[in-house]
Amino acid sequence: MKYKLLKWFSAFLCCLSHKSILRLGYVLGILYFHIVAKERNRAVARMMKSFHNSEEEAKKIIKDSFINLSQNVLEILYMPRLKKDNFKYIKFEGLDILKREYAKNRGVVILTAHIGTWEWLAAGLVKAGFSVTALAKPQPDSQYTKLLDEYRALVGVEIFARGAASELLAATRALKKGRILGFLADQDAGPGGAFIEFLGDVCSTPMGPAVFARKFMSPVVPAFIIRQSDGTHKIEISEPIVYNDTGDTNADLFDFTKRMTKVIENQIIAHPTQWIWFQKRWNTRPEQRKKNKTHTVKTTRVVKDD
Repeated sequence: MKYKLLKWFSAFLCCLSHKSILRLGYVLGILYFHIVAKERNRAVARMMKSFHNSEEEAKKIIKDSFINLSQNVLEILYMPRLKKDNFKYIKFEGLDILKREYAKNRGVVILTAHIGTWEWLAAGLVKAGFSVTALAKPQPDSQYTKLLDEYRALVGVEIFARGAASELLAATRALKKGRILGFLADQDAGPGGAFIEFLGDVCSTPMGPAVFARKFMSPVVPAFIIRQSDGTHKIEISEPIVYNDTGDTNADLFDFTKRMTKVIENQIIAHPTQWIWFQKRWNTRPEQRKKNKTHTVKTTRVVKDD
């Protein structure tokens, strides 16, 4: 039943202009900010801890982030129209970097995060001519996951569930075929992750991109989709993060993950309204780490500019 309602709402949105759904997202975002107190308070507290700003300043940024998130959700439901409109809402910066690395036919790991309308990032890469496989964490609601996977397939993205037994096999096949492998690396990685300081507090960080970079010698290219002031999106692509092999595999993987985390952190600092501040990124504490994980790596602490 929920799947059918989502499909109906999606069909309704696809009858509207892109500007109209952004206006609707603006209204829904404000309502969400005022109604959902638990997430709002968690986001404000996290923002204050990371940026050392006042509660008033934090609330203003978080309110804008709720608006952006609501617009993101509506844009995801707008994906059938995105295909029809030939992706005219997405532009690129640094596309030549990705083309150069992709041409080496070793596969490319795309490092990204829950910034902007991340589902449109993969769709934009497909439209630009790349073969894309994405590892995605299933949603708590299976009906929403079903719709998401349907829309990802609609725009040409191959999807595999993170945490599933087939994850490593899927990633291996994608990279061996020279495909792009998308990896959202800003979620809690549990007791087996690398414990790295991120936005002012230590948290468990996924090491997947580092492992893939070492195992397959695939370049790890940062790419983030950023909403512009006119409501369109720009996919910003940067030079690859290079895996340094010193012979100490454990230390090398942690060093790579540290640098990867810093790239994501810098994007969030630059675009704080486009990240999901209420997500439970810091759930797993260092004392919960697996016994064979002995490293804690720190990045530079976030300090608010005067």
